[in-house]
Formats: sequence, structure tokens, C-alpha cells
Amino acid sequence: MSRNILICGVGGQGTVLAAKLIAQAAVSAGKKVLSAETIGMAQRGGSVVSHVRIGEDAFSPLIPKQQADIIISFEAAEAVRNLSFLKPNGMIIVNKKVVQPVTASLTGKTFSEDTMIQALNGCTPNVTCVDTDKGCTVLGSPKVVNTLLLGAACRTGIIEMKDIEQAIKLLVKPAFYDLNIQALHYGQQLA
Repeated sequence: MSRNILICGVGGQGTVLAAKLIAQAAVSAGKKVLSAETIGMAQRGGSVVSHVRIGEDAFSPLIPKQQADIIISFEAAEAVRNLSFLKPNGMIIVNKKVVQPVTASLTGKTFSEDTMIQALNGCTPNVTCVDTDKGCTVLGSPKVVNTLLLGAACRTGIIEMKDIEQAIKLLVKPAFYDLNIQALHYGQQLA
């Protein structure tokens, strides 16, 4: 069975590494993987979207609209922005934190976490909110948002914990291996 995983967030949150970890996990498990990133103005806090397609029937790296089994979102507004990719009754793993866009800050408008989460809940009953701020505080590093969210995604069964652990070993610097493994397991608890 094929799986379509969309990862979204803003520049600097670790979305691209998360996509690489998922792709490596699938490759290590002997599965066919196609992936692509659309990064735009990511270095300036802009949108980052990564597509990961796992399975023999994936012929393009980009997920068609309404075909994502799961959206892993590093930022609540980005999850809302990418809802058109989610299949009916698909799953969303979302960091409940909202990163205020620069344009909103300049105009005095704000994006509310509650408003974004309500919009997500209105689209699918399968929304899991993760308090990554709490996870980062407990683990003592702001740089593990990606592995916290991957840990939460492992609870869905779409991503295997043991495969992600192996991918972390292959792709993350040895000095950060233990921290990321802790974050992966803690993220599973937070979900």
C-alpha cells in the first residue's frame, strides 16, 4: 500500500530534514520513495512544503490534491494552508504553535492558534496537536521540533519508529543522535 506524506512549515523549522528522515526510513525498509520540496522564500520565514511518496504506485514526487494520507505540520497556519492536499478523513499531526507572518505583524493582524486548530478539526476528525514548546523545554533544545513531530506521527502507524531511529543514526550528526532519539520518543508521548 502506498503512503503520501506532506510535511509543511516555515523556513528554519527542520521540515526538510524531517522529509529526508522519512524518505531514508522508507529506503532502509526496502520501499520505493519519491520526494520533492517546494521551498520558496524559506530563508525569510516563508513556506516550506515537502512531499514524500512511498510505494510502488507513486510515479511523481508531488502529491496530488486530496491524496495525502497525513500532513505533518510544523506550524498551524501552514496546516490550514495545505489542507487541499489531505485526503478525506486523512490525518494531521500539527504543532499547535502559530508563527506570525511578517505581513500580519506589519498590519497589526494576528493568527490565533485556536482559530487554526478549529479550522483543522472542521476538516477531519483525525487531528493531533503537539505542544512542541513543552517538548523543547523538557529536552533543553529548541532544535528538536522536527523529531518531536515525527515521534507523534509514528503513533499513526504510517511511519515506523524503528525505521526513523535508523534514519536518525544515518543522517543526524553523532553529537545530536541521543537528543533526537529522546525527542522522537517524547513526541510519541506528547501525541
